[in-house]
Amino acid sequence: MSWTEERIERLKKMWHDGATASQIADELGGVSRNAVIGKAHRLGLEQRPSPVKPGEEKETKKAAPAAAAPRTAAPKADIPRAAPAAPAAATPQAPHQPQRPSAKSAGRNPH
Repeated sequence: MSWTEERIERLKKMWHDGATASQIADELGGVSRNAVIGKAHRLGLEQRPSPVKPGEEKETKKAAPAAAAPRTAAPKADIPRAAPAAPAAATPQAPHQPQRPSAKSAGRNPH
């Protein structure tokens, strides 16, 4: 998809009318929201305030529990917990000793 003069003019008009980047992308077709934002930036279009308002989410969270019915927690059963396992004791290992050939193989030539 290329940015034709017609598409750029449409982007500018929708941007100035307050359409979101997602709405513009849907309307133009063939471009992503990020492509619209990038093009608007390269065209030097004015920045718009973020639709997310500081503190708005906190107010919503505070209001939601008051409207909801209070929940009662189910009683927890006392479950005995096992004591943590002790680390395995180090078993002493015998020093490495080379194996001697057995009596049967002593007379044979290994090669």
